[in-house]
Amino acid sequence: MKHLKTLFLVAMLIMALAISVTAKEAKKVKNRFLSERVVVTCDKYPNVCDIKGSVGSDCCMKKCVNLSRDGSNCGKCGKKCGYGKICCEGKCVNPKSNKKHCGKCGNKCNAESSCVFGMCSYA
Repeated sequence: MKHLKTLFLVAMLIMALAISVTAKEAKKVKNRFLSERVVVTCDKYPNVCDIKGSVGSDCCMKKCVNLSRDGSNCGKCGKKCGYGKICCEGKCVNPKSNKKHCGKCGNKCNAESSCVFGMCSYA
């Protein structure tokens, strides 16, 4: 009976050791996998901006952008629109007074009305 208890304890120690070694090996594999992650940027792979769901088809500072609507890259990379202006068709415009982009991009006022405070024919 005494030998049976000793044998049982030895078996338990061997199992515990095997589990800890397996856990350490799994941890090493996980860390190695995460460190080998590849980041795809448009400066190296320009076609990544053409993928469905991309913000835009242009590449500025390693990011996909839409040069016709991006306020930080309006018309060209790095061209920022000033305070109160938005980027429409690649140009910085004031949506509170622009007849072609009144209130938002593409909202055109008719010939008789003007754009005031971002609304056509306000007065």
